[in-house]
Amino acid sequence: MLEIFVQSFGHTFGAVLQILIIAAAAGILVRKNIVTEEHVKGISSIIIRVLLPCLIFSNILRQFHPSEFRFWWILPLTAVLMAGFGLLMGALIFYRELPQKKNMLSLCAIQNAGYLVLPLGATLFPEQNDKFQLYCFLYIFGANLMLWSVGRFLVSTERDRPKFKVTDIINPPLTANIAAMFFVFSGLRSYFPPVVLSSIKMLGSATVPMALFVLGAMLGGIRLKAHHHLWDIVRVATVKLVLLPAATMLALYFSGVGQINPLLAAFLVIEAASAPAAATIVQVRYYGGDAQKVCSVVLVTYLLCIFTIPLWISVWQMISA
Repeated sequence: MLEIFVQSFGHTFGAVLQILIIAAAAGILVRKNIVTEEHVKGISSIIIRVLLPCLIFSNILRQFHPSEFRFWWILPLTAVLMAGFGLLMGALIFYRELPQKKNMLSLCAIQNAGYLVLPLGATLFPEQNDKFQLYCFLYIFGANLMLWSVGRFLVSTERDRPKFKVTDIINPPLTANIAAMFFVFSGLRSYFPPVVLSSIKMLGSATVPMALFVLGAMLGGIRLKAHHHLWDIVRVATVKLVLLPAATMLALYFSGVGQINPLLAAFLVIEAASAPAAATIVQVRYYGGDAQKVCSVVLVTYLLCIFTIPLWISVWQMISA
């Protein structure tokens, strides 16, 4: 058991460290003003509007076969349930300080479902990466709904918070999901030109390294003042990095998912152990709110993830062996 834990932790820590090095390099470029905030916004826009939709569309068309994955709808549902659990735990921990600290509930509930998870899957499961990406995109289908509705509503302050509009949920990645699902379930996938699909796949292949660079650039631009918000950081980290992955592992263990589909189980453990969504930084800067506090909490939880993600994956590998 101990040997399994040590080997798994070392392998996963190495994968997380590779990601950290790329992110740290991007952060340094931002700090040195070699890469400006305008550059980061431009790259982010390209990722959201072009690269990620291409990756989602091509992967679903190539990999998603409902007859082989009959319970595919469980993944978006699981994303909603995980977010709901995080909201519940966050509300219990912060209940004496609500509604003043509603922004902390978003950080407890909404995780980085793609930018951090995709490169981890590519590193940890290179031979099964296509299937891992498919799980990720189906999961993001539900995570996006929570991020741009409940998450956006909570992260901004009462004074600055905009009214919720259904159109706010509609974004290019979600549209790509829906379009790909249409081709799959309508039977039109077989008529889609292979050369066009290959071109879309080629464009989408740039998503993971570019997204990782943007994640590092966003975190690198944060001016850390963690000492002002230490108690809030501890509570968010407890929910997001301890309670949620622990509860997910218990559910996976007693449901037998780990034995039926080990890759799916590992994917869900990684999702549960992931840090808060980096998009919350964008939301609080764009819509208003306590940007300094939100950014500080996000940055510290990402630093903690360097150790907690390998820890939880190692624990899961040990108990599911």
